[in-house]
Amino acid sequence: MPKRVRVLVVDDSAFARVAISKRFNADPRVEVIAQARDGIEAVEQTKHLKPDVVTMDVTMPRMDGIEAVEHIMKECPTPVVMLSALTREGADVTIQALELGAVDFFLKPSIVSPAGGDEEAGGLIEKLIVAAGAKLTKRGTKEIPKPVSQPARKRASRIGRLVVFGSSTGGPGALNRVIPRIPADLPVAILLVQHMPVGFTRSLAERLNSLSEFEVREAVDGDRIAPGLALVAPGGSHMVVDSRGMVSLNQGPQEYGLRPTVNMTMESAAASFGDSVLGVVLTGMGSDGTRGAGLIKKAGGEVIVEDESTCVVYGMPKSIVDEGLADSVLPLDQIAEEIGKRCKAGSRLKARV
Repeated sequence: MPKRVRVLVVDDSAFARVAISKRFNADPRVEVIAQARDGIEAVEQTKHLKPDVVTMDVTMPRMDGIEAVEHIMKECPTPVVMLSALTREGADVTIQALELGAVDFFLKPSIVSPAGGDEEAGGLIEKLIVAAGAKLTKRGTKEIPKPVSQPARKRASRIGRLVVFGSSTGGPGALNRVIPRIPADLPVAILLVQHMPVGFTRSLAERLNSLSEFEVREAVDGDRIAPGLALVAPGGSHMVVDSRGMVSLNQGPQEYGLRPTVNMTMESAAASFGDSVLGVVLTGMGSDGTRGAGLIKKAGGEVIVEDESTCVVYGMPKSIVDEGLADSVLPLDQIAEEIGKRCKAGSRLKARV
């Protein structure tokens, strides 16, 4: 019988701790080994008990969930899944936790049912199982990007290539190590698809914007791609681009249970701009982006994927590598430089008419 995933449940509410633990222990794949009431206890028990996964509440006395994640990642790297409230403040804090090293997050349906019904609790348990296999390393403060001076931005005068990013589990942290390293004067436009629910992609875009020379914002229907601009697909909407460079959003059928999907954006980019498209696929579970990468290659474009050595979850990149579609397979810290090499000055974005 497979080994059960050992979980530490952290929440300042005794009711929530009991309710969450009861849900977890009802699944034969999961075992709650301990509970903690605040961040200080969470750090101490993580170091002592070495759980496979920690579920972390955000707002707690003495030490909150954000500070606890930071201590855990520095002292005893352990996969953490944040349990977040569906509020704007909750989204901002969750993005901060993911930046600090948390693997994933789960939206608490309500105070009275923090793990949700059967279907929701099943989704949370699947996240725990994926998180238990995540690859983590100790993180120092020097790895956390610092906000840049926005007036320093100097955009290129034209677009040479359209770069389409795709990422999922572990993606926010990975994007924080790539997007801020892309200079604003590189002659590219960026479309970015990160698997996230409604409300969280805006917080992700705003955080990346504060760290980057590029302007980063959540896309709205009718946006146009532009040099020095990165548009993030909103949670709950597929994002596509046409040959005029106009971006549109739709609520078409989900793919792999997801909306937005990397495939959808890459497919439209390849159809509209052919060999001017560069696909970049980072850490994530599953195979979203593989079909899109194939279409980019068929149209004459190129594909870069993150190497297994730095992926939190080596799923999406592996699928592309296994299909023989990757032009470059690189550790995270080399990807921005590779994008620069493949997007030389002097080229011009060519629409396929």
